[in-house]
Amino acid sequence: MKSITAGTTTLFIVPALFTSCEDESLDPDDNNNSNELTIDLTEAKYSDLGTAGGSVLEGSIIIINTGDGYLALSSACTHSGCIVNYDHSAGNLPCPCHGSIFSTTGSVLNGPADSPLKKYNIVQEGDILTISP
Repeated sequence: MKSITAGTTTLFIVPALFTSCEDESLDPDDNNNSNELTIDLTEAKYSDLGTAGGSVLEGSIIIINTGDGYLALSSACTHSGCIVNYDHSAGNLPCPCHGSIFSTTGSVLNGPADSPLKKYNIVQEGDILTISP
């Protein structure tokens, strides 16, 4: 009976542990479980997005004005979870912890990271950016 109980517990708990890391929620403070994040570019906290090379962090997402449009990527380095920054002059996202560098498509340019940053879809309508998985 103990073996059956342990097996059943493992069957349900272990998969839950692995899938809990795959949350598609864009805004950790969003209580309505929306899979979209809306950015109003007229708000003062997003003023850095008004110029080419500007970027802001919103939750776990870095939003970048490339000069040709906007990008939204996961801000957590896939190596150790440190927050990446956008380097406009180099056109990439370096990680300050261990030297990983990511392209603006999210791909790894330099390790030790070996997985790309998650890239989000972004749609602009006037001054509103809508970001979704």
